[in-house]
Amino acid sequence: MKYQHETIAVHYEVVGKGKPVVMLHGLGCDMELMRACMEPIFLNRSGYQRIYIDLPGMGGSEAVRSYASADRILEVLDGFIEHLVPGNFLIMGESYGGYLARGILSNNVDKVDGLMLLCPVIVPGREGRVLPPKNAEFHDKAFLDTLDAAEREMFCDYAVLADEHIYRRYKKEVAIELSEEKEAFIYQLKDHYAFSFDVDEEIRKKHFERPALVVCGRQDICVGYDDAMKLVKDYPRGTFALADVAGHNLQLEQPALLEALVENWLLRVEKYI
Repeated sequence: MKYQHETIAVHYEVVGKGKPVVMLHGLGCDMELMRACMEPIFLNRSGYQRIYIDLPGMGGSEAVRSYASADRILEVLDGFIEHLVPGNFLIMGESYGGYLARGILSNNVDKVDGLMLLCPVIVPGREGRVLPPKNAEFHDKAFLDTLDAAEREMFCDYAVLADEHIYRRYKKEVAIELSEEKEAFIYQLKDHYAFSFDVDEEIRKKHFERPALVVCGRQDICVGYDDAMKLVKDYPRGTFALADVAGHNLQLEQPALLEALVENWLLRVEKYI
């Protein structure tokens, strides 16, 4: 399905019926990242309408260069929600999608019944992030030797667990091939990666007091975990989880833990809002 926001068309898919759950993937990926790790969880629960969105310039959405900034993407997402998501909703965001999710929350505090962030971008500029050492690697060297050098380097860059099963999921769900047009969009977006405002300060001012879940990888050398853990006081109803043997692709490396944490978050949303 397509949502038209002024001059840009955004691709999205809807699964199930019930309370809307807006799903946002990370930079350079598409909706398959969120769908692959979240559908197994939601298939065991009724009453949720999962709304998977391809961010502008990614997946099946158009790459209109004038929208290649955090502020413009947030404008599109807020418009999408206003027109297509009636009433209150939940929001889940991974990596850059976690940054954008907080932007949506800052503009819709009274409508968001729950927030879930997976390995979220907290500090937009990489140079300002507190990053951990990559102090654990559990790699199937025999399998990795079957890959060519470029594939191996790309996969192992952020991988803590690296074996054939995780690699197959990584190739299908994370390492999406981009057209030249979309690569150019993302290249421009990286120069306008941050909001023009302090999103976390805006959330503090508005006192979000509904169930939240923040899940980070102990060995995440992309966005880290320290900056996320500093937000614990901003979410008085938040569970903050730091997973060992997990990098930026935590959903691939620790799926059972992620499932348990999301199940608990949904339980809190259902019973304690």
